[in-house]
Amino acid sequence: MSKTVPGLFILLFFGFTLSVSAQKTDSLKVDTNQLNKYRIDPGKNSLPTIYLPIQVPEVFIPVNMLDYKISYWHKSVIFGLNFAQSAFTRNYSAGGISSVALGSNFDFKAEYNKKPKDFTTELNLLYGISKNQGQGARKTNDRIFFDNKVATQLSKNWLFFGSLTFESQFTAGYNYTNPDGSNAQNPYLISNFMAPGYLTESLGFEYKPNKWFDLRIGTGTARQTFVLDTTIYHNQSDGSNYGVPIDHTFYNQLAVQVVAGIDKDLSKNIHLNLRYALFIPYIQPLAYTSHRIDGTLTAKVSRLIAVTMNGTFLYDKNTSTAVQGTEGLALGVIYKFP
Repeated sequence: MSKTVPGLFILLFFGFTLSVSAQKTDSLKVDTNQLNKYRIDPGKNSLPTIYLPIQVPEVFIPVNMLDYKISYWHKSVIFGLNFAQSAFTRNYSAGGISSVALGSNFDFKAEYNKKPKDFTTELNLLYGISKNQGQGARKTNDRIFFDNKVATQLSKNWLFFGSLTFESQFTAGYNYTNPDGSNAQNPYLISNFMAPGYLTESLGFEYKPNKWFDLRIGTGTARQTFVLDTTIYHNQSDGSNYGVPIDHTFYNQLAVQVVAGIDKDLSKNIHLNLRYALFIPYIQPLAYTSHRIDGTLTAKVSRLIAVTMNGTFLYDKNTSTAVQGTEGLALGVIYKFP
């Protein structure tokens, strides 16, 4: 017993010494259970998300409809006026004749295009006159051309059409040269309004691949030629009388007609209008096939000033056995609208 007590005492003393040494090394006592108790868990303590439905009420606002209308019409008007004048004194050493000349042209075109229907009307008027000193007034140009066409679409580029065309002139025309080329002392009447005059009806097919070119093939065409002024009967040098028999004022022909037209801007200031007409009569020889080309080239110098060049080529044995032609070049005022 006495041996056990000192040994136990030694063990207690050694344990007390270790405890005091440990307290000196870490003097702050931490209770980890308390920390775990107040730990913040982000997943469990995040702010709740609240979704509220948004209701947008319908509001009726009065709107005035715009007054827009679709127009299937395309219209254009061209008016030109050309003036030329020259004057000389009586003693001017180089010589010359005072003269004045006036020329005018009017072109109207309208097209209604609402597929499959197409309607086109075109009016072309030309008139020019000149007066030289010591001579009377003489015509330099004279034409009336009025064309109307109704068509319906067959495919993308082909249409079936019917057309009505009228051609004549405004005033009387005279011949100022003899057959040998010398100046005639007494000019004689060779044409007048409706002498001749032409009325052409045609049915057929039209090829129109774009806006500026069209080709008509009139397989069923009738043309009536009028010579209402009978005073020109005895003034025809070749006696043809424009195909109308003498003592008659009317002659009808059945034929095939081909008409090709080009109406295009070659550049910003240059415009070309070209029309070719081929007429092949059924009951006459092929030698009586007629060809006519009418062309107008317009070059704008400024907004209102332009140079105009027009010409006509014609071969028709009913009017002359030789080729006919006319050409004109003028600088003047030209106005196109819209």
